[in-house]
Amino acid sequence: MNMENTNYPASYRVMANGIVLRYAVVGEGAPVVLVHGNGEDHNIFSTEIEQLSAAGYQVFAPDSRGHGQSSPVEEYHYADMAEDMYAFIRELHLEKPALYGHSDGGIIGLLLEILHPGTLGVLAVSGTNLSPSGLLPSFLEECTALQHPHPNPLITLMLTEPDIDPQSLTRIRIPVLVTAGEHDLVLPSETEKIASSLPQAKCRILPQQDHGSYIVGSSIMGDLLIPFFREHWHS
Repeated sequence: MNMENTNYPASYRVMANGIVLRYAVVGEGAPVVLVHGNGEDHNIFSTEIEQLSAAGYQVFAPDSRGHGQSSPVEEYHYADMAEDMYAFIRELHLEKPALYGHSDGGIIGLLLEILHPGTLGVLAVSGTNLSPSGLLPSFLEECTALQHPHPNPLITLMLTEPDIDPQSLTRIRIPVLVTAGEHDLVLPSETEKIASSLPQAKCRILPQQDHGSYIVGSSIMGDLLIPFFREHWHS
């Protein structure tokens, strides 16, 4: 398979939670939703889209609110973005899809299943935190310095949210794959906390990888997702 990055245009649009979400659709089969991180768009998953569609899945890759070609917004809250994805799934009549979220996408995936249990059939998250304190202090310092003199609402989001009680993760009853890079922006203790709080979690810490190196232009994440979905998801 050609693993070079391929652009998949966000050729489709749907009204979800009061905003327009643009998205790409590739392949045929059971539905998999891919949710990108802060300041990115769906094209970070170009390699995973190729892998998953070749493996027999239909991949839905939306741009989050205020990202890519989706509706612009003035401020961001993870709960709103989780409701966006819930509405996206409902509007497209996806029955218990798989969802994979990277970074902020992982936060969105966790919140979606906390707020709307049973929406997903299986979940995978990577480089995900429950609160800003779960990020490296040096990264938080860098983000704080970037806020002067003109605050960026996307950085404000990372510095002030999320605020997920680990106890709330016990309400997520579906299988969850939790991954992080050995040199991630997320503290190892945070990844361990997420995995240990989920009733059905598998955790993988990927050696020599950082926050996004095993996702963007890499086959590593797709090679983890496909067997996980096949083993744990009855689509």
